[in-house]
Amino acid sequence: MDPVQTNFGYFADEIILEILARLPIKSLFRTKCVCKLWYKLASHKSFTQIYNESSVKNVMVLVEVTESSIESTSSLILVDNKRGVSEFSLDFIKDRVKIRASCNGLLCCSSVPDKGVYYVCNPMTREFKLLPRVRERPITRFYPDGEATLVGVPCDLLNNRYSVVLAGYHRMFGHRPEGKLICSVYDSESNKWRKYVSDQDDHGFTRMNRNQVVFVKGSLHWMTQTFAYILVLDLNFDVWRRILLPDEMGCGNGSGNRVYLLELDGKLSVIQISSVWMNIWVLQDYENRHWDLIDRVSLRCIRGMVPGIFPISQGGDYVFLASHKQVLVYQRKTKIWKEMYSVKNNSTMPLWFSAHPFGGTILPCR
Repeated sequence: MDPVQTNFGYFADEIILEILARLPIKSLFRTKCVCKLWYKLASHKSFTQIYNESSVKNVMVLVEVTESSIESTSSLILVDNKRGVSEFSLDFIKDRVKIRASCNGLLCCSSVPDKGVYYVCNPMTREFKLLPRVRERPITRFYPDGEATLVGVPCDLLNNRYSVVLAGYHRMFGHRPEGKLICSVYDSESNKWRKYVSDQDDHGFTRMNRNQVVFVKGSLHWMTQTFAYILVLDLNFDVWRRILLPDEMGCGNGSGNRVYLLELDGKLSVIQISSVWMNIWVLQDYENRHWDLIDRVSLRCIRGMVPGIFPISQGGDYVFLASHKQVLVYQRKTKIWKEMYSVKNNSTMPLWFSAHPFGGTILPCR
């Protein structure tokens, strides 16, 4: 393919690809209309992989701002460390949905009026897929609220495929829940569900635990309510495992520390919050379970907010946190706190209640 001629000389295709890979997604779509060459380059499968690998490193926060009323309405706010705040909608799905999980630019959403209906969508490209229903008997329901306790959408950027995981404890109508964890896994390539059952105690998960699901090393990870361990679903072998937290973290009930599970540069990370400190741990050696404390942040300058603040996502040198009405970012290099977004309406639900990590990609979901 011939290089592109400009007033300054010639640009090789590789240079054009590197430039296009750094554009916001909306700008990228506009460049496809410039000329046939740019359209061809930006539409190639290899470019999709290059763009996604670059874009997903810019970790953002997606917040669902919900009015706390009977006829609740919500809007989506995207908080970007580089580009600020923008607003968009999931109206292209044509259903009232709530976000259950996020991974590498894809969202798994459940229908609010019709329980058991799930979608996978890419809000940046406005594509979505209605998933086939899981085959369950009408008298069997997830316990306690009729929906899966744990939801994940593991997304493999390298192979352009994804899965959806629904896990929880079932109960028969009129009976107590059984001590069996039911797991259904949807595969995008086969467009089918597979299901397996395992004997698992009720681990207990808070709302934040369920929101903060991390996909690394081919497995999904959730922090349990007791902070004693991380529950792991190995998708390669369809088995559940546990990762214990080191004693040095001082976690567990009664310690006064709050612990949250995040991702950092493709690795598991735990952020531990006490009354005056925020400790950032990273699982540097996954196989040998070796954790390192990589940063210790003083919380004295936001002391009044500490009881109600929650870490949501983090990039290489910054951490996003959400409170009832604010989204903050802490810059680790400069040690500066900054308010990125705040809501003025007193009737909204807490922002941390429906905040998810997000990385914009052009991964297709159909």
